[in-house]
Amino acid sequence: MSAPKKPASPPITDKAQLVEDLESACTPKADWRIGTEHEKFAYDLRDFRPLPYEGVPGIRGLLEGMQRFGWDPVLEGENVIALKDNEGASVTLEPGGQFELSGAAVETLHQTCAEVNTHLDQVKEVCGEIGAGVIGLGFNPKWRREDIHWMPKGRYKIMRAYMPTKGNLGHDMMLRTCTVQVNLDFDSEADMVKKMRVGVALQPIATALFAASPFSEGKPNGYLSYRSHIWTDTDPDRCGMLPFIFEDGFGFERWIDYILDVPMYFIYRGGEYLDVSGKSFKDYMKGELAGFEGQLPTMADWTDHLTTAFPEVRLKHYIEMRGTDGGPWGRLCALPALWVGLLYDQTALDAAWDLCRDWTDEEREYLRTEVPRLGLKTPFRGGTLQTVTQEVLKIARTGLAARGRLDRRDRDETLFLDILDEIAASGITPAEELLDAFEGHWQGDIDKIYEEYSY
Repeated sequence: MSAPKKPASPPITDKAQLVEDLESACTPKADWRIGTEHEKFAYDLRDFRPLPYEGVPGIRGLLEGMQRFGWDPVLEGENVIALKDNEGASVTLEPGGQFELSGAAVETLHQTCAEVNTHLDQVKEVCGEIGAGVIGLGFNPKWRREDIHWMPKGRYKIMRAYMPTKGNLGHDMMLRTCTVQVNLDFDSEADMVKKMRVGVALQPIATALFAASPFSEGKPNGYLSYRSHIWTDTDPDRCGMLPFIFEDGFGFERWIDYILDVPMYFIYRGGEYLDVSGKSFKDYMKGELAGFEGQLPTMADWTDHLTTAFPEVRLKHYIEMRGTDGGPWGRLCALPALWVGLLYDQTALDAAWDLCRDWTDEEREYLRTEVPRLGLKTPFRGGTLQTVTQEVLKIARTGLAARGRLDRRDRDETLFLDILDEIAASGITPAEELLDAFEGHWQGDIDKIYEEYSY
C-alpha cells in the first residue's frame, strides 16, 4: 500500500490527464518486470495470538528489527508503519498487522524467488529474537475479529468506519485475510486489454490452486478459500469480476471511468488522512468536493484513489493479479510463475485467450461464486474446473519455457510450476489437505496448523 509521504504533483482538471497517465505506463517488452507481493500473519509463539503493534513481541519491534538489514523506516507520526529499500521493495502493514513484502521489480522468477527467500530469512531471524512466528494462509484460522489489533495507520481508521456501511465482511477482509499477488507490465493498450481479460477470466483457477483458508475461529468454515468469499460481501462498489472489460471498446478510458465511479475513502493533506468516504472523485475534479470546495485533486490523490478499488484484477501502472490466498513458503513463487507464463509470452497469451474468450459473463460469475467453496471440483461445461486448470498450466509452462530464463544451474522458470501441476493432477487443493489434517492427525486441534505450516 502507499507510503504516506507524497511528492508534489500538478492538479487534475480533466479525464484526459488520467488517460494519458495510464498510456505513459506502456512499457517495451524488453523492459517488462515482475513484482511479487505476499502477506503473512505474525503471532506470539507462546499462545499463537496475533501481534499487537506495541509490546513484546510486537509489530513495531519486528519493523525495527528488520532495519538492521538495510531497510529504511517510513513513519506516520511517531510510528514506523513501513520499510523501504534502495531497490524499490517495501515492507508494509495491513490493518490487522499482516506483514507484507512488496517486492522490487525484477526480470526473472529466479530473482523473485531469491528475494522472497531473503526476506523470509530476515523475518525469521527477527521473529526468533522477539518470540514471534509467521504463517502463510488465506484467513486467520483461529482468532476472532475482536482478538486482532488494529494498526495505527490513518487510512485504516477511515476504512474501518466506512466498510460496515457497504458489506458485512469488510472488517474480516481488513483484519483476517492474507494474499499473494503479482504485478505485471503491458506494452500497449491492446496488450493491456487482452491481459486484463485473460486475468479476470482465469482468476478463479488461481483461486482454486492456492485455496488455503478453510478455517475460521478454530473450525472448518465450509469454504476452501474463505478469503475469496469475503470479497463478495465487502463493498460492491469496488470489488468483483468487471464484466465491462469484456465489452467492445474497453481500454484505458473505460477503466478510468470505472475508477471515477468508485467512491472515495480519503485525501492526504499535511501529514494526515482526511475522511471523504463515500464522496465522488468526479466532484473533486470539478472543485466541488464537499468540505474542500475550490480545491482540485493532484496526481498523488489519484494514485491513492486507485488503491481503493479491489477487483479481482486491478489496473494501475501495471496489472495486479489479486485472486489468491497466502500460502506456505514453497508456493509463493508459483503464483508469479503462473501469470508470467500465461501473460509474458505472446503465443501463450493468445492460447490462454482462445481458451476462455467464449466464456459468458454468467459463467465467469458462476466460477467466481462457486470456486471458493468447491475448488478444482467446481462443475464447468460438462466436466470440472480441474480439467481446464490442467490445460491452463500447460499453456503457462509453454510460455515460461519460451522465455528461456535460466538460473545458475541452467534450470528454466518452469520449475516453479511443478507444485501447481501436482495440485491440478490430484484435484485436491491445499485447503482440502488442511481439512484432512484437521480431521485426522490434528484431532480437531487448530493449534497444530501453527506447528506444521509456519515459515
